[in-house]
Amino acid sequence: MAFVMRVAPQGFTAEKYDEVLKKLEAAGESAPAGRLFHVCFGDKENLRVSDIWDTRENFDRFFAIVGGIMQDVGVPQSEPEFFEVHNFIEGAKASTTAG
Repeated sequence: MAFVMRVAPQGFTAEKYDEVLKKLEAAGESAPAGRLFHVCFGDKENLRVSDIWDTRENFDRFFAIVGGIMQDVGVPQSEPEFFEVHNFIEGAKASTTAG
């Protein structure tokens, strides 16, 4: 079942986000299996991230990697929020994932 993961660590700057992306790419994790969509948004001094994932197992595997990288670059620890996806629209096509 697809779900949305949302995280909003305080002080997650654009500089830190860019550094996390570089380290993920160097680790071969810039396009992790199971991540369907990624968006980073908000004030450049206090960014937020939302992802859509196919399974919790894929997210947990990736988070074990990205969590360590975020800690290494000084991103304050923040608990992700999780929301079950009821529906998503890809372009002009709707897809219901519920039940």
